[in-house]
Amino acid sequence: MGLSTAAPLWGAPGPLLTIALHLALYLRPAQAWAPVHRDYCVLGAGPAGLQMAYFLQRAGRDYMVFERAPVPGSFFTRYPRHRKLISINKRYTGKTNAEFNLRHDWNSLLSHDPRLLFRHYSDAYYPDANDMVRYLSDFAERLGLHVLYNTTIAHVTVNKDRGAWNGHYFILTDHRGQAYQCSVLLVATGLSVPNQVDFPGSEYVDGYESVSVDPKDFEGQNVLILGRGNSAFETAENIFSVTNFIHMLSRSRVRLSWATHYVGDLRAINNGLLDTYQLKSLDGLLESDLTDLAIVKDHKGKFHITLKLFMEEFFNQSSDAIPLPQDNNDNFAMRVAYDRVIRCLGWKFDFSIFSKSLRLSSGSELSEKYPLVRASYESKGSRGLFILGTASHSVDYRKSAGGFIHGFRYTVRAVHRLLEQRHHGVAWPSTEHPITHLASAIIRRINEASGLYQMFSVLADVVLLKENATTFEYLEEFPMQMLAQLETITGKRARHGLFVINMEYGRNYSGPDKDVFFSDRSVGHMEDAWLSNFLHPVIYYYRHLPTEQEVRFRPAGWPLPRPSALHHVVEDFLTDWTAPVGHILPLRRFLENCLDTDLRSFYAGVPRSERGHLSY
Repeated sequence: MGLSTAAPLWGAPGPLLTIALHLALYLRPAQAWAPVHRDYCVLGAGPAGLQMAYFLQRAGRDYMVFERAPVPGSFFTRYPRHRKLISINKRYTGKTNAEFNLRHDWNSLLSHDPRLLFRHYSDAYYPDANDMVRYLSDFAERLGLHVLYNTTIAHVTVNKDRGAWNGHYFILTDHRGQAYQCSVLLVATGLSVPNQVDFPGSEYVDGYESVSVDPKDFEGQNVLILGRGNSAFETAENIFSVTNFIHMLSRSRVRLSWATHYVGDLRAINNGLLDTYQLKSLDGLLESDLTDLAIVKDHKGKFHITLKLFMEEFFNQSSDAIPLPQDNNDNFAMRVAYDRVIRCLGWKFDFSIFSKSLRLSSGSELSEKYPLVRASYESKGSRGLFILGTASHSVDYRKSAGGFIHGFRYTVRAVHRLLEQRHHGVAWPSTEHPITHLASAIIRRINEASGLYQMFSVLADVVLLKENATTFEYLEEFPMQMLAQLETITGKRARHGLFVINMEYGRNYSGPDKDVFFSDRSVGHMEDAWLSNFLHPVIYYYRHLPTEQEVRFRPAGWPLPRPSALHHVVEDFLTDWTAPVGHILPLRRFLENCLDTDLRSFYAGVPRSERGHLSY
């Protein structure tokens, strides 16, 4: 039967055909926007993100770095506002050992390329932030790191899947709606949200992130700065030569880094205002809880400090009708009017893009600033989500250098080593030696290692003794608080005892109220080594691997549980622990007592009980 030329080839589509056409038309775009899978996703191409990218690339892993800006290190294109970094760039140490020199290079990332040392990018001891931007761009480009620029991740959630490494995938959606799926999420976005205090009149305050950096804009003005960290003093340093005076207000006393031994506290490069305050040249520091205060703007545009409760009592009244503290106390310290009020209260983590199902914050004061992480830098709420860099600083806040490049370049490496063992079966790097080399191996590390030196009391070397203590295995820079999980994390066995090598300050030497310049502050005799104040090596010996409970309930102020034996290597003014009598001999005797053997080569492995049968 032929087809009539007047009849249509097909009639009206039936319901099944209509559905099929709909799927064909509308699923095609959806397939184009299907999630792109990577084993590892890194959020942020700042120093921490690039450092992790380097390790992933060297290991041949499948990864991608997502960066919202067109260049890496975009934070440094704007901050610090006055462009001078406070991370030191010490180009000369008198040593040629590259590892030792990294102890005094606070800006370089770790790589195999000697051209990518920061000393080649600036001659300044305190470099310009633009040099950091240039350095990070070269680091990413020369190493060929996989960075997707101009890509803002707008939302991160989790999708359960039994086939995934951690029982779920992380789903990242960018500003274009493109989704990415990964097995491990490494967040290196830093702290990017300015801390603010909500009080009456806070709308009159200029933020550190936007206030003018031109000193001419402050000539002849009365200025109040809220905050007492480096950003506050950096701002004051820029303008205090042209203002009438600067008052600085914060809820707590100033913390000087030389007293606390914490690099994040006030650095000497920014503390000129302390001179003018203590030498009574009009500038001054005050302490008060900002939430109790309020700012009133008068009809001349001047700002006055009053109490929040006064504002509440005289709600909806004109500014002239609101009482001021000096009405009842004519000696009130802040009775003057201010032309400018500047907020310099630091930064906090941006939680806004993360689904609540990831459980990154508990709502406590510290977790409002930093995500909740374990000592392994893994999120407490989501397995496989790690926090890197500045945002991981809750692990060692006000204790060590984990919030800064010279510290987190090593913690990032520790996280990578953990991931290599967990997902690829690559054991934590180690070297094995005869027991006669134990003292020399420790001496070499305490005199050279930068990771131990910068991440004191956070990362430690671990010596695993083999059966009969004839050999040992040496592991570098392991997270101390994870010691109980050492076997799982490293793929090593700790069945015959172990030593932990740490760097520590004296327990009563650091603090904002400490006089660190007292006359007898240093210890010179080896019998007093346990009284050492300055950074010095401490060796812990355990007959058995400590349990999680022992680590958790360790003595107050101790980085580790109480060991079977403990040895302090006496502090040294030159940080050179190579003196044969003062450093090496006491260490060797300590090791011998722990091992019950003589570590001199012709006695190695011979128990002390048998030495009497040997002729000399």
